[in-house]
Amino acid sequence: MGPTYVLKKPLAALLTSLTLLSAAPAFAANVYGEQLEGFTYPYTLQHFNFSSQQQSLSMGYMDVKPQQNANGKTVVLMHGKNFCGATWEETIRDLSEKGYRVIAPDQIGFCSSTKPANYQYTFQQLAENTHQLLTKLGVQKAVIIGHSTGGMLATRYALMYPNQTEKLVLVNPIGLEDWKAKGAPYRTVDQWYERELKLSAEGIKKYEQQTYYVGRWKPEYDKWVDMLAGLNSGPGHKKVAWNSALIYDMIFTQPVYYEFKEINVPTTLIIGTSDTTAIGSDIASPAVKATLGNYKVLGKEVAKLIPGARLIELPGMGHAPQMEEPAKFNQTLIDDLAR
Repeated sequence: MGPTYVLKKPLAALLTSLTLLSAAPAFAANVYGEQLEGFTYPYTLQHFNFSSQQQSLSMGYMDVKPQQNANGKTVVLMHGKNFCGATWEETIRDLSEKGYRVIAPDQIGFCSSTKPANYQYTFQQLAENTHQLLTKLGVQKAVIIGHSTGGMLATRYALMYPNQTEKLVLVNPIGLEDWKAKGAPYRTVDQWYERELKLSAEGIKKYEQQTYYVGRWKPEYDKWVDMLAGLNSGPGHKKVAWNSALIYDMIFTQPVYYEFKEINVPTTLIIGTSDTTAIGSDIASPAVKATLGNYKVLGKEVAKLIPGARLIELPGMGHAPQMEEPAKFNQTLIDDLAR
């Protein structure tokens, strides 16, 4: 038996502290306010103030004019659950350079917009909020582009306002399947809240690297981790987590899948085929998980459900092609809009 070493208390305490520190989640490099105050948006951030559900709300948005040769068309970009209007940065630039007016709102509960203490989240309500914004801005008809959860919202918007929707473009939308019907377990809002309170920069980056970028990483992705982690670790931490929980419940319990066949506007799906995003898959059984989030199959299936839909596949790309390979994605989108 070898010799026994006894650590002196100061050294033992130091080593214990270092162990705990190394095990702790990485916190955000920057901390942002409840409405993402302190984060720099790529274009001028404005706010639309309105009343909804007996409370005053503020909706952040960017309204970017055409940089040259205005074509008279407006594009509305709808962000996803862990995204903001700002994450469309390079798409906004390229579209505006091609003559489009581009409007990128932050939905209520997200990013630069109000985080209500209580709000009945429905895709219908968020679509109505967006429609009010566009009416205020004098937009009568627009191309509606939705990514991720924004794809579910864009679908709902097109179903509610077909006459105001010139075209619908869905970029790796979630909701191409009904996860609950396939066996994914239900989380209560309280369970979602507890989960969201634990978000860290380290966890966000790990998830994004795996799902958004198929294991790859570039330095330019770091600012989007910082944006989300900084919002979640700021003074509005609990409000941000609570609204996130309410929004996840909306996503899981309000499928648009069954209404794809009712869409009657020109529609394009742009699908990164290596995407595996599926709400609830992280707590599903292995057998159920194996059936979820197969975008290589889901894109083809849903393209058949939507009358006259066009499918564009981006082989090997993940959940956020507009951020993963912006130049390639933007050219694909611009070519499609020019058809």
